Amino acid sequence: MAEWADHIPVLLKESIEALHPQPGGRYIDCTVGGGGHAQAILEASVPGGLLLGIDADPQAIETARKRLAPFGEAVLLVNDNFEHLEDICSGHDFRPVQGILFDLGMSWLQIEDASRGFSFQRNGPLNMRYSPLQTLTAADIVNTYREPELADLLERYGEEPRSRQIARHILANRPVHTTGQLARLVERVAGGTRHRIHPATRTFQALRIAVNQELEHLESALAQAVNLLGPQGRLVVISYHSLEDRLVKQFMRREAQGCLCPPETPVCRCGHRPRLKLVTRKVVRPSREEVMTNPRSRSAKMRVAERLPT
Repeated sequence: MAEWADHIPVLLKESIEALHPQPGGRYIDCTVGGGGHAQAILEASVPGGLLLGIDADPQAIETARKRLAPFGEAVLLVNDNFEHLEDICSGHDFRPVQGILFDLGMSWLQIEDASRGFSFQRNGPLNMRYSPLQTLTAADIVNTYREPELADLLERYGEEPRSRQIARHILANRPVHTTGQLARLVERVAGGTRHRIHPATRTFQALRIAVNQELEHLESALAQAVNLLGPQGRLVVISYHSLEDRLVKQFMRREAQGCLCPPETPVCRCGHRPRLKLVTRKVVRPSREEVMTNPRSRSAKMRVAERLPT
């Protein structure tokens, strides 16, 4: 497995500039992974900066612990899902904060480990769980869902245009135990690799999202993040597919608006007040140089918002 010291996080320079860490500030990395972003945040917030790192994956927490050990008590690492963000912060008296970062999707640690079952490029069991405490696996979905349920999942979470054909072919070839088996089944239906994207990419994305309830947890965590931010605190989100980015964009725009009542409503009844100011109107993407160095960064999109005074 690759060493964390060799790994450079996606949009590192851009995300740190957007987060704008200051000496003595408190910051949260909601997906600490190998600790790359966290290390940069801590380096930019000395002296006195504090960082809370959260990850559902216990292996990621241990990797981050080694990487961030030189920062001593300035680091607090918690093995939990960011859907519990406010409870975690309340339990550790870590609020308000000056910045919160989400770097969504799979980490390089998970991709490189075949036993985790995230990648069709490394044959392993159909797992895809971020946390070993989760019960549902990708194998459970592939081998137990009815055809309409599986097709709907592939279409909804993978935006797969051939969802019904793929679901039908999977059911006809059950049981499916490994990532390699599943990738070959999808390839038979969807054809060979086109435009550098493997035909199984959407299917694997859909299964991973469903196993980990990614979109539901993200929507909940974003709302909690706004509650935790102090005035002028920054919310920085890096996403990797259109479903995540759409959710983040809609959330930030909604929280930057006043009244949310339908246009035909004569008097505002919702009482909504803007809580965020959009810092980036358009997504920030990796540079051409970064994509050449790290091809996995090519789909990354970053959005930034700032907490308004209450």
